[in-house]
Amino acid sequence: MGLFSGRRSGDTPPEWIILGLGNPGDRYTNTRHNVGDDAVRLVGTRVDAHFKAGKNDAFVAETRISDIRCVLAIPVTFMNKSGQSAASLIKRFGITDSSRLIVVHDELDLEPGDTRLKMGGGLAGHNGLRSIAQHIGTNEFLRVRIGVGRPPSADRGGNWVLSKVPQRSRAELDSGVAAAADAVELVITSGVVKAMQSVNRR
Repeated sequence: MGLFSGRRSGDTPPEWIILGLGNPGDRYTNTRHNVGDDAVRLVGTRVDAHFKAGKNDAFVAETRISDIRCVLAIPVTFMNKSGQSAASLIKRFGITDSSRLIVVHDELDLEPGDTRLKMGGGLAGHNGLRSIAQHIGTNEFLRVRIGVGRPPSADRGGNWVLSKVPQRSRAELDSGVAAAADAVELVITSGVVKAMQSVNRR
């Protein structure tokens, strides 16, 4: 039986699972790679959600956004193993449609602070997205992409996303994090099509 083939009788799954990608530990706090984590934490703060550890390789909060049942999650694994958490959450909550998974992540191909929505498509070399696609068996999930910009040179990509962000650059990223939290809420309250029309035209 496949991951999205059905759910247990009598269960009512949440409408959405929102997964914020990053790396665990203080070393990676305030890095570009952790803006997805930051955005989902911000959504949680806005709705007074309480994250709990212990299951699904993630901090998890079951909550409601505009009375719509949602699960907010932040993997406790490193980025390249994010799929473990995604697959475990999908199985636990009985999600039968991969488009109901929202993944919030950093994006090198967007300028710092820019935010875009994308359904499915390529993985752009992102280790977290690749892990999720491998574990859940499809690329067809919604992405909230937070721009972090390109490094000064191509060979510095790893250091660029994993190093602490200078204070002078943090305002741009914080703006993108807030916009991503807004985008998540808009998807949930207005639907994917209207959210894309609003977010992607900016």
